[in-house]
Amino acid sequence: MSPVPVRPTRRTVLLGLAGGILSAPAIARAAAVRAVGGQTFGTTWSLTAAEGAALDDLGAGIEALFRRFDRALSPWRPDSEISRWNAAPAGWRAADGEFARVARAALDLARDSAGCFDPTVGPLVARWGWGPIEGSGEPNWRGVIVGGGGIGKARDGLTLDLCGIAKGRALDLAAGLVREAGLRDALLDLGGELVALGRHPSGREWRVAVEAPAPGAPAPAALRLPPGAAVATSGLRHQSYALGGRTWGHIIDPASAAPASGALRSVTVLGESAMLADGWATALFAAGDSAGPALARERGLSALFVSGPAAPFRLDATGGMEDHLL
Repeated sequence: MSPVPVRPTRRTVLLGLAGGILSAPAIARAAAVRAVGGQTFGTTWSLTAAEGAALDDLGAGIEALFRRFDRALSPWRPDSEISRWNAAPAGWRAADGEFARVARAALDLARDSAGCFDPTVGPLVARWGWGPIEGSGEPNWRGVIVGGGGIGKARDGLTLDLCGIAKGRALDLAAGLVREAGLRDALLDLGGELVALGRHPSGREWRVAVEAPAPGAPAPAALRLPPGAAVATSGLRHQSYALGGRTWGHIIDPASAAPASGALRSVTVLGESAMLADGWATALFAAGDSAGPALARERGLSALFVSGPAAPFRLDATGGMEDHLL
């Protein structure tokens, strides 16, 4: 989540095939589609379905959902619920609804990833030039407790940055709205994170291309998405800079308190939840090009690791990801 003006997403770098982005344009044209969309969280969103589908009212509902989510969880808004919690001293503070749910999910992911995903690194992200969160002291996700209708912090200066998971949760909720409206076949895209509902109007599965890690390079891979699948990518394409002979990105390795280093260019995760795909993509990228694939295999995650300085990039697929490569 980030402020206007719209800019490329922090982590996710997937492109949907609604307009024939992959090869096989004849298939893409076999059934016409239409889309509605807008701007939110500093990026764009779209809902694509068969031509003739009633999308306008549904799109308005999705837009309203995203606005509510932004008011609760955007660290770029000083009036958001998360910003007020971050500014508060040590102790317990009431927190209802999505803030508490997403915070709990973030802490669960921190535990499951052995700290590779750490929602308390916001001040480090800001120190390296990528975020707005001010705080003090070392990151410590164990110092945050969710329960009893609130969220507590163990010390002053401890903050939460849920950007690595919150956008995925917003996408999951938007997918729920689409299902409730009775639309069976659609593709939801929020800043490159995707949820595939049903199938493409042509009858085949939805297809997406993983964006090239470097400008001018070809897409390193393409995926087919089974009905209900969610997919997210973390990478360096849009938020990184070169200095001192290496590339510095926005994804912090909690173990080193510095941007994740190594040969990795992007990590794509496929799963049933956009929130978990979002969070795990961040965690696996932070883990690095060696520990990341090992962690994915240990956890049974379908992931695609793209590494190397230039094309042809090296690909390492874990879990069932290889079955979804085109």
